[in-house]
Amino acid sequence: MRERVVLAGLIAAGLFLAGCGGAGGGGASSQDQASCDLEDPPLFEDGTLTVATDRPAYPPWFKGDPQNYGGYEGEVASEVARRMDLPIKWVVEPFNKSYAPGAKDYDFDINQITITPERQRVVDFSDGYFDNAQGVLVLNDSPAADAESLSDLKDDRLGAQVGTTALDFVNTTIEPEEQAKVYDSTNDARSALEGGQIDAFVTDLVTTVYLRDIEIENSEVIGQYPENEQFGMLFEKGNPLVGCVNEVLGEMKKDGTLKDLRREHLQQYLEVPTLEK
Repeated sequence: MRERVVLAGLIAAGLFLAGCGGAGGGGASSQDQASCDLEDPPLFEDGTLTVATDRPAYPPWFKGDPQNYGGYEGEVASEVARRMDLPIKWVVEPFNKSYAPGAKDYDFDINQITITPERQRVVDFSDGYFDNAQGVLVLNDSPAADAESLSDLKDDRLGAQVGTTALDFVNTTIEPEEQAKVYDSTNDARSALEGGQIDAFVTDLVTTVYLRDIEIENSEVIGQYPENEQFGMLFEKGNPLVGCVNEVLGEMKKDGTLKDLRREHLQQYLEVPTLEK
């Protein structure tokens, strides 16, 4: 459960990047990638798989020491490295910077980044490794606490993180009467919710449930809304390593490893009723 506008700069460049909640990638990688030699993969740093994510990195996506992450995404990345017979090196990349065009100083970024056609214009993605839904987090005494549908949220003050598909989801699917409040990070949005500046915080479902259970007292996730979107690992545009990673991901799907990791780390966060539109 952490998806995260650089939009002004990208729009100026003629790009229209969606956030983490609108048009999903449907689980496909950005383009047909040539096969990659797993015996001699193209790496940012010879002999090491360099993997980026944001900091702080939230459970259950990440757990423990940043040099040896556990959690769902931490273990997915570590398993990819293990099957490629490579040590893994973790580096920091802010969410909002990850999908900007240009050179990357890592092999891939894994950080609840939704595959979208807009992002695929400037970066490449692996095949999807998780099917995401949006969650709506409220305080128990919030005006939004009684909402049973997305239409019930239209009159509430909604917040989301900048550059995320959650923000796009709020603006284009919920379409609130009052313009959504936009925050630089999950921490900022959380503080706004706790401080009464917004009535509901919208982000990926897993994160909302984690915040409810661990971080924010007297809060509730009133529901989820499946958006037919997938998280993918993000690569510099044209990086042939995508082919290697997709080959390994295919093995992990086929032998049940991804399913087992999902059950271990995420299943408890997914049992939330679905909101009607």
